[in-house]
Amino acid sequence: MPASIRRPTNVSLPEALVAEAKALDVNLSRACEEGLAVAVRAERQRRWKAENRDAMESWAEPLERLGLPLARFRTF
Repeated sequence: MPASIRRPTNVSLPEALVAEAKALDVNLSRACEEGLAVAVRAERQRRWKAENRDAMESWAEPLERLGLPLARFRTF
């Protein structure tokens, strides 16, 4: 992720989890940032798939109906 302006944000986390993270020298800001990046990436993928489902299904339909064009030459 490119360097960007950082914004202070309040986050509520379970007290025991924060205590354990501090005891293990886990950087809370970095851990939250990484977790949020994973969640954002997953949601973007989910939305893209939902928005493009019709197109993907229409591309797959001829393959399902006719099979692979050169399937007879496959050796596996």
